[in-house]
Amino acid sequence: MALRRILDASKTDLLRKRSRPITDIDRRILQLLDDMADTMHSVDGCGLAAPQVGVLRRAIVVDVGDGLIELINPELVEASDEREDSEGCLSIPDMRGFVVRPHKVTVRGLNRKGEPVEIKAEELAAVALCHEIDHLDGVLYTDKMTRIDDSKNDGDEGGEGGEDDVDSVEFERA
Repeated sequence: MALRRILDASKTDLLRKRSRPITDIDRRILQLLDDMADTMHSVDGCGLAAPQVGVLRRAIVVDVGDGLIELINPELVEASDEREDSEGCLSIPDMRGFVVRPHKVTVRGLNRKGEPVEIKAEELAAVALCHEIDHLDGVLYTDKMTRIDDSKNDGDEGGEGGEDDVDSVEFERA
């Protein structure tokens, strides 16, 4: 298990940069995915993007309780039923805020074997996928935040997204 340091958005501008696509899934990319999952789980997060560990490549990991999702070069292809909910970020500790995000999404990308996959997600899974894809484009949730969530800014909340949501994830080969 290799843990990577999660960057603090207040201490670096790296999180404001657009990540480059991954063209070759080699052992370094596979190690990055493994390290990101280990790091995310070690801090009880539900999502992590490569830029958050200092790598400007288009890779994310998400785990909202239905199992680990690893995506390379993810793209949001469909979104519907927007709603506002509280979320946080591992790179912005001790703060949460309300953000309007899709309730349902379809995301396409590659799995660790380089195979195309399509993921349909709802609730927290949809929020986490959107949040992590935003990181790949240099966008933080605070850029979209409608207001601070004062009820949850005590540092107790781990991860990204709300905890009370029911979530749903379907995997399909694209």
